[in-house]
Amino acid sequence: MGKEFEGQSSIVFGGAGGIGSAVCRGIVSEGGRVLLAGRNAERLGTLAAELGASWHPVDVTDSASVDLCLQKAIELFGRVDGVVNCVGSVLLKPAHLTTDAEWSATIATNLTSSFFVVRAACRAMSKSGGGSIVLCSSVAAGRGLVNHEAIAAAKAGVEGLALASAASYARQHIRVNCVAPGLTRTPLTQSLTGNEVVAKASAAMHPLGRIGEGHEVASAITWLLSPRQGWITGQVIGVDGGLGTIQSRG
Repeated sequence: MGKEFEGQSSIVFGGAGGIGSAVCRGIVSEGGRVLLAGRNAERLGTLAAELGASWHPVDVTDSASVDLCLQKAIELFGRVDGVVNCVGSVLLKPAHLTTDAEWSATIATNLTSSFFVVRAACRAMSKSGGGSIVLCSSVAAGRGLVNHEAIAAAKAGVEGLALASAASYARQHIRVNCVAPGLTRTPLTQSLTGNEVVAKASAAMHPLGRIGEGHEVASAITWLLSPRQGWITGQVIGVDGGLGTIQSRG
């Protein structure tokens, strides 16, 4: 049996982040080609050099920028088989303390970006025989958590987008799935995971008694992205230490 991503070409938006970089490493280690996309040119360039991959600057909240990134990938690879959106943000505030600007930024970074990625990816994949798209939600989308109003609303939208687009594009052999992590240790969450009190409280909330690691979420993403999972679409998979579905003894 050959390598899992041999002959496959993918784009990872947020490719230099804690989860995205692990996804990129997983794809390349299994023989795939990947275009790293994101805002941080320095980090993208460093990781791309390490992996022998290509990178492209993108603003996922701008549709023209996302479209251009897809065009770049097609120029490089001839086609795009997989697309992942790992771009996200963290805002922990109750609704009455959340400003209009914070709300707009949360929706743009998480939900609007995912819509632009899905739209561009489906346009490309419809012309080339299909592919796999994986989006990132949060355990907060399906379980009421204190001070998560804006991010929960955005991520619930991401899940709805994944399910609807999975239905719309199934006949084009495009699979769309979603992972929903609990708190995961990445540079994005450093303000939380780096705080001993907060990290300990969060670990206690998760039935498995700890917070997650970036490579654990990345593993689920690459699994869904793989052509070996060709009969899986329209799924939201929790990678959350059990927080979304079971009650800890406390």
